[in-house]
Amino acid sequence: MHGKPLPDSVKGTQRVTGMTAGQKQFLTNAPVKPFQQHGECGRWVSDLLPHTAKVVDELAILKAVHTEAINHDPGITFINTGNQQIGHPSLGAWLSYGLGSENQDLPGYMVLISQGTGKNPGQPIFSRLWGSGYLPSEHQGVRLRPGTNPVLHLSNPSGIDAGMRRGQLDDLAILNERHAQLTGDPEIEARIAQYEMAYRMQTSVPGLTDLSDEPDEVFEMYGPDSRKPGTYAANCLLARRMIERDVRCIQLFHRGWDQHNSLVTHLGNQCRDTDQASAALVADLKQRGLLDDTLVIWGGEFGRTAYSQGGLNSGRDHHGRCFSVWMAGGGVKAGIEYGETDDYCYNVAEGAVHVRDLNATILDLLGIDHQQLSFKFQGLEQRLTGVEPARVVQEILA
Repeated sequence: MHGKPLPDSVKGTQRVTGMTAGQKQFLTNAPVKPFQQHGECGRWVSDLLPHTAKVVDELAILKAVHTEAINHDPGITFINTGNQQIGHPSLGAWLSYGLGSENQDLPGYMVLISQGTGKNPGQPIFSRLWGSGYLPSEHQGVRLRPGTNPVLHLSNPSGIDAGMRRGQLDDLAILNERHAQLTGDPEIEARIAQYEMAYRMQTSVPGLTDLSDEPDEVFEMYGPDSRKPGTYAANCLLARRMIERDVRCIQLFHRGWDQHNSLVTHLGNQCRDTDQASAALVADLKQRGLLDDTLVIWGGEFGRTAYSQGGLNSGRDHHGRCFSVWMAGGGVKAGIEYGETDDYCYNVAEGAVHVRDLNATILDLLGIDHQQLSFKFQGLEQRLTGVEPARVVQEILA
């Protein structure tokens, strides 16, 4: 079908972005690289992902995820917070609120960001994507940055030693507790907890980010980029170290997946950035006996169209009607795929998984009923999955 028009009956009345609206023809575009079957499960994987192909027997691949969002900001806001409108808590904040923390010296929710090596800078990443929304602020994600100052404003000011800092916090806590008793404001209690967490992180964060105790074979497993702070590979290695330290939720953002042009070059670069380290994280967790208790999720806010933009193999537009997400460990079946698309890979044929269903399933795998996890705000019992129907995808549960 490569180079042939996408039939109107397939495209239907789909909303398209302004980058596609002016196109006169919608020509179907073959994959930029061949697919091969891999593993005992015989899963089809692109040659762009040779390392992921080696761990397919550990993966549950959801092939019919869908969303109403057609642009990045509402799309990434939707999949992270369960709502296209801003102001709602992120998934990690809901998990912190619902499950609490198992490590008192590190936040329950930590975030790392990396940039693709291609020329495409990618869409902006906003702190509200790991924000707490209307939940208490102690549940917001804490971003870990590369370099000598991984958490902003964590170091003591010049001339202030640890003892002086401890005394300041003790005095400040007394004042804050008096104010909390007078006002009943729960945010004051959250503020006290955050001050104390920051104090403990002055010791715990340097130990977390010091990779000198990792053997050479670990860096070789995650790839050469794992020695470069701030890369996706280095962040995957840090994520494993956080899991070992019982950080409840870790989220890695990797920017640059927006190939409206130069698809072959840019997509290849993005895959090289993420393929080896993603597979290494799954394999590393398994060999350390951590995969069964850790849910790994890989995906984005939407997919890309089966038709091209600006000529064959030039680029592709946003596509929310169907896209793939893979999950591993944490109670999902290994080596399966769920959902099918039509012959044009354009519409869901069966096994549809809405973004709300995905979030409901994630919560279920972590022992939470998505209908029961709520927080009263503006007179409503707010939930990650909202008020519209959402289902747990029982078919992928082990």
